[in-house]
Amino acid sequence: MAVRARHAVEAAMKALLVAAALLLAACAGTPVPPDWQTNAQSSLENFSAAYYAGNTRLAAQEFARARAAIATTGRPDLLARAELVRCAARVASLEFGACAGFEVLAADASKEERTYAAFLAGRWQGLDAAQLPAQHRALLAGAADTAALEAIKEPMSRLLAAGVLFRMNRLTPAGMAAATQTASDNGWRRPLLAWLGVQAARADAAGDAAEAARIRRRIEIVSSGAAP
Repeated sequence: MAVRARHAVEAAMKALLVAAALLLAACAGTPVPPDWQTNAQSSLENFSAAYYAGNTRLAAQEFARARAAIATTGRPDLLARAELVRCAARVASLEFGACAGFEVLAADASKEERTYAAFLAGRWQGLDAAQLPAQHRALLAGAADTAALEAIKEPMSRLLAAGVLFRMNRLTPAGMAAATQTASDNGWRRPLLAWLGVQAARADAAGDAAEAARIRRRIEIVSSGAAP
């Protein structure tokens, strides 16, 4: 299970423009990665795993370690990339506050990073799809949302796309079910609770008491294993 989770985190980091693919790019051609890079990558991976598991305290600690490691380079663009990881994890978990950590660094971020931040915020008008990760370009190009969501094979990227579509009121019930299933299949407690909450609210609104009760039984099971 630990190996599977680690592989999922590594794939998601690449999809979110950070961790190995991005941090390694900062020192391309260096035979042995410097300590800051190795430490930042490890901490970002640990942050993502802890955040999706619902361990808020550990996630905060790991992200602080990642920032501290990156800060030794004096490069705000790398800090901006790290902040996008945190913003994306929140969106996938249906937490839609401002991406404050990125915003204070936006002036020194690249066009690619600013485009990705706008994508996460649901500000899609005028965005250049070529600046986004390949798995998210179809959404911007106007593909049918449910079909485009199902075409995303990497679980964290699919969950993130569902979160953005939900934020924009464009996610279909089938898309919500797909997001819930993705979080459940991977044992990601935090986003699973968020998506189950959405489904429970929909069942309540539809007057389907039996379905609402079924979903809340699932919520109780997930919550019973929450980190202290």
